[in-house]
Amino acid sequence: LQQFSRMNSSSQTNNLKDILQNKIDDLEKQVLSRVNSLEEGKLSPRNESEERGKIESTLTSLHQRISDLEKGQKDNRPPDRFQLTFHLRTNYMYAKVKKSLPEMYAFSICMWIKSSASPGMGTPFSYAVPGQANELVLIEWGNNPMEILINDKVAKLPFAINDGKWHHICVTWTTRDGVWEAYQDGTQTGNGENLAPYHPIKPQGVLVLGQEQDTLGGGFDATQAFVGELAHFNVWDRRLSPGEVYGLATCSSKALAGNVIAWAEANIDIYGGATKWTFEACRQLN
Repeated sequence: LQQFSRMNSSSQTNNLKDILQNKIDDLEKQVLSRVNSLEEGKLSPRNESEERGKIESTLTSLHQRISDLEKGQKDNRPPDRFQLTFHLRTNYMYAKVKKSLPEMYAFSICMWIKSSASPGMGTPFSYAVPGQANELVLIEWGNNPMEILINDKVAKLPFAINDGKWHHICVTWTTRDGVWEAYQDGTQTGNGENLAPYHPIKPQGVLVLGQEQDTLGGGFDATQAFVGELAHFNVWDRRLSPGEVYGLATCSSKALAGNVIAWAEANIDIYGGATKWTFEACRQLN
């Protein structure tokens, strides 16, 4: 594979990526099978923790080797042209945004997303603060529609995106009257009000991609984990206009980056086997 990776043609690079991805999927299934058998054997909590730690370390090391093989391609790409892939429904595969959110009286959160997981794609992101694990969460759990949670208050979002294709989604919100809007592929699909009205988003929290937090920075539940691919996760501290959202969904050359959280590799740490691949919005859709 290392010899193969030194070849320069894009078709060979794509073939290498497919080979590696298939291999890692097989290895992760073997690892999960081993975890299940160990857990059924009722290891002591200490031994179980040590075994899980070894497994996570091995997975992370394996994915790092894959990243190294792809490095030639990575070095030439802009810092925002990447996607995160969450292969399996686990309670240890996630990404963490290095930056917290400030106090916000309005926000817009947009991303490219792709999933066909069932039932429900899980939790694309969650933001927890001390004393409130559900300060700001996007989740599709079980057979429920996708929901946005703010301070434990819920709005159901009219998205139809669980089809294995890339979609661009945005959610905007303002604390005044709790007014919210939902956009899919550049078009507004729903709106409402009274979603946590007059509650500012609190600062100094932990922002996680791929898992729902039950405690600050942890307490993950595998049944709520996101399975799929995610890119261009951006956060603004204001309501984007319909024209700005459309520009993001159609990859306008004037498209904005988030002024609170901007999508860049340097801003994201990955754990437990989540992977990064090159992604160019609107060029490789579906």
